[in-house]
Amino acid sequence: MSARRIVLFGPPGAGKGTQAERLVARLGVPQISTGDMLRAAVAAGSELGRRAQAVMDRGELVSDDVVIGVAEERLMQEDARRGFVLDGFPRTLAQAEALDGILDRLATPIEICLVLAIGAEDLVARLLKRAGIEGRSDDNEETIRKRLRVYREQTEPLVAYYRARSLLREVDGAGSMDEVEKRIGEALS
Repeated sequence: MSARRIVLFGPPGAGKGTQAERLVARLGVPQISTGDMLRAAVAAGSELGRRAQAVMDRGELVSDDVVIGVAEERLMQEDARRGFVLDGFPRTLAQAEALDGILDRLATPIEICLVLAIGAEDLVARLLKRAGIEGRSDDNEETIRKRLRVYREQTEPLVAYYRARSLLREVDGAGSMDEVEKRIGEALS
């Protein structure tokens, strides 16, 4: 596995966070998750966190300008120079185009984009189970279904965007964590 600048995306509940953690352990590069950064801002009670919480509770995506700013700040840190796994970013075409500009300035282009594909009902079941375990207020069935609609409308267009740039690899996200990790390894080789 030689790629070290990876975009990992997929619908909510597809296993992006889990697989990103496994990738970074294998590659020795940082995981950059805008969702984690935004949840940290919520936990800290910052102004950004309060704004983000209200949006996330409605099942909507935080505005592109906020997410792009958070991601750019993180990508400029020294440890991201040797590689990164972008977990759940970009989520929109505008974010993907902004990311291209950031990475062009940093001379660190994306090497591969992995999309985890899994059926909607499996995702709902996974997210409801996670909500029970983690107590996440943004994971109830109504909000989950809305988040899946938002994903289809705003994030799925990235499949065509990255496919047109010959960077896309689709990975079946169903099955155990180990099975998905094996498929990701195959997609990267």
